[in-house]
Amino acid sequence: MKKKEELINYFNDFASEREKWNKKNYFYHKLLNRYYSFLIPEGSRVLELGCGTGDLLNSVKPEYGVGIDFSESMLRIAEKKYPQYKFIAVDAEDFDLDEKFDYVILSDLIGFLYDVQTAFKYIRKVCHENTKVIISSYNYLWEPFLKFAEFLGLKHRQPEENWFSMKDIKGLLDLEGFETVKTDRKIMMPINIPLLNFLFNNIISNLPVLNHLCLSNFIVARKQPEEKREYSVSILIPARNEKGNIENAILRIPEFGKSQEIIFIEGNSCDGTFDEILRIKGKYDEKNIIAERQTGSGKGNAVREGFDKAGGEVLMILDADLTTPPEDLPKFYEAIKNNRGEFVNGCRLVYPMEKQAMRFLNLLANKFFGLFFTFLLGQKVKDTLCGTKVLLKSNYEKIKSNRKYFGEFDPFGDFDLLFGAAKLNLKIIEVPVRYRDREYGSTQISRFRHGWLLIRMSFFAAKKIKFF
Repeated sequence: MKKKEELINYFNDFASEREKWNKKNYFYHKLLNRYYSFLIPEGSRVLELGCGTGDLLNSVKPEYGVGIDFSESMLRIAEKKYPQYKFIAVDAEDFDLDEKFDYVILSDLIGFLYDVQTAFKYIRKVCHENTKVIISSYNYLWEPFLKFAEFLGLKHRQPEENWFSMKDIKGLLDLEGFETVKTDRKIMMPINIPLLNFLFNNIISNLPVLNHLCLSNFIVARKQPEEKREYSVSILIPARNEKGNIENAILRIPEFGKSQEIIFIEGNSCDGTFDEILRIKGKYDEKNIIAERQTGSGKGNAVREGFDKAGGEVLMILDADLTTPPEDLPKFYEAIKNNRGEFVNGCRLVYPMEKQAMRFLNLLANKFFGLFFTFLLGQKVKDTLCGTKVLLKSNYEKIKSNRKYFGEFDPFGDFDLLFGAAKLNLKIIEVPVRYRDREYGSTQISRFRHGWLLIRMSFFAAKKIKFF
């Protein structure tokens, strides 16, 4: 095809000047590399389509990196700069790699593809069930500014591009069996003007509505589910002063999954909760009940200790107060089993709740945190504080290994998991549950003390996830 031949010739001729122009526009590339490095954990298996001279691929520090490009001149430079990676001269719309990757990058490539849908068809072949495809493209509103920059010699003149909206790209992804996990917009000032670039790129570009003026649109997508499979399940029940709820928890948990283990992590109770757990363990010896005393303090620590002991493929948290009904756990399991989401969160704010289940101020706080987290995470989360959360253990291990990014800041465990899931671009979905009154004991949440702590953690997360 004539157009494709012209593009290949253009990039082959441009290869010798690529370094010069990258240095001239170093600030834009620095911002782009930083955001991709945020989205992609170090040590991943990464494929970049349209890799050019390999700079972006190198910036995400893959354990195994492959770059493909139809410009052999570009790839010769890439091979000299980064011999640790594999570079293949092939068209992004017609490649055949017999391997799978954790992440596939298309950075500023969409505009030069002849048939974007065909490219997505080939990408699907290199995706396993957890692969994320990350696409960045120019915002159409910037076309006159980019053309003017070319006229002034601030940007290299490029052939005519496709200009796709985010909606166009998501539509093509859907046609080829991908679903969008989240979208984002970044880079409002691609040149380095001290103070102003911080104001525009770190603050204004992250604000609702105003972020539609950003230069770069980002889409994170994953392959839509194909196979269904059964999993073994670990149900973690953190319990402190919940003696009267222990037997009910065992009696009310339905049978589901290949196998079940129920892990009680008892948090130094003063009402005999641990002795009750041991009694129930002996009484229902046909069930796989594990009883452990917590070595640390706080629910967050209990969750981490319990998940480290879990042997199941699916990890579940069930609060011992049973305000979220154990009978609803199969709904969470089915969502994971059918690959509807990768992190399943309970939502208490859909169905009417019993009168004493949640006080008015708590309800307002939950609604605030839901709106704020939806903004922060780029995915809809209505109820951040529901204790029931479910994910594959393999994904929890990734969250755990990436925990150093946030640190162990969360005494509750809810935010640690939500932030970790969002950082790894896991698909978050919610399962509505009916929130019940407590039947035994009293709440261990202090509205004002814990509320202030939650606000502090939220703004800490905003700095680490959004305004970085």
